[in-house]
Amino acid sequence: MSVSDKLNSISRRDLFKVAGQYGMSSTLLAAGSFGGAMSLANLATAAESTYEKRFAKEAKHSLKFGAAGFNARNLLIERAGALVFEFIGDNQICGQTSCVEKAQQGIVDIYAASTQNSAGGAPYLNVLDYAYMFRNRADQYHFLYSPASAALLREPYEKRHGLKLLFSHAELRGIQLGLSWEDKPTVTSVEQLAGTKNRVTGTQLGRIAMKAMNLNPVPVAWEETLDGLKQGLIDGAETWASAVAYANMAPVVSQSVYLNFFCGTEATSMNASVFDGLSGDLQDAVMESSYLAQVHVQAANEASLVKTVGESDPQLPGTIFAQNNVRNAFLSDAEIKKAEEMCSPEYQPQLWEDWRERLNGWSGGRDTYQEIYDEVRTIPGDTLPENVEPRRWWKG
Repeated sequence: MSVSDKLNSISRRDLFKVAGQYGMSSTLLAAGSFGGAMSLANLATAAESTYEKRFAKEAKHSLKFGAAGFNARNLLIERAGALVFEFIGDNQICGQTSCVEKAQQGIVDIYAASTQNSAGGAPYLNVLDYAYMFRNRADQYHFLYSPASAALLREPYEKRHGLKLLFSHAELRGIQLGLSWEDKPTVTSVEQLAGTKNRVTGTQLGRIAMKAMNLNPVPVAWEETLDGLKQGLIDGAETWASAVAYANMAPVVSQSVYLNFFCGTEATSMNASVFDGLSGDLQDAVMESSYLAQVHVQAANEASLVKTVGESDPQLPGTIFAQNNVRNAFLSDAEIKKAEEMCSPEYQPQLWEDWRERLNGWSGGRDTYQEIYDEVRTIPGDTLPENVEPRRWWKG
């Protein structure tokens, strides 16, 4: 019996109650120790025993993990992997745009937030946001596992910003339309969105694509996006499906339009100086844990998108989107190609020249867009995200 099957024998409320007392890691380790079904009382006893064993000795290092607005509940919706570690969530210590700066300052040692919001404080993360560089989520996972990600993403990010990217969830961004679109036909083309006013994250490159598609990017803090949609101050927001679900935005979103035009990557990174201060065996342990977290995210988030969020056609009953009447607007391949021709570096290179030159310089002279574009196309375009082969990217 898998850990997931065992946890299904108790309610989520009871699971969070035990995890709140002993930590999610101790709770999951305890669940894994059972040979068969378990009760709440047995789980609590085992979690307490596991907790006491784990913390019987004083820790050699105590690291602080700030994780924007996440908590044990909503990380069962967007499986970003942070529960593999222990963290301070619910914006208690940092938010989507401030976590990166607090990690750079050493206020937190590890942080989780979207790379797009973090790009304000760590501009090299814009390298992930060239429009239509990634065809799908399989491309994203392939790149995260690829040794090529070292030279094109991880090493420049660490060198310029002092942060070490550990692992990330992977989705692609679209437009999440508010309630003013509730009675309108389901969107089937980018032209139907022309002239709408849409929230944009901290990414500078995302704005380029949105302007080229006449989507009028308006900078709005993630924490204020819900109110903006609710009050009709914006028509929509560029983000991804599970973000709508975990942030309780589904009640004010009517259509989730899958433009899939650039990355939505909820990444966990570590202060590089803190990592360098660990002994060699602990550095190895952090990297191995990051690899295992990446494998977990790849499988768990793919399942959650269909079974929890409701990103499927038809939607499964009981999913968050189904319960809130959020329609999935999946665009055809021809419409996606049309959008790509409107805004991507492949077809509109002049729009990207300044940022492409800047990012290429920061990477040490690599052609960042072309090299990432070519690397992800070493796998077939119809590869399923869950079938991408996991690799320890730092071992080549």
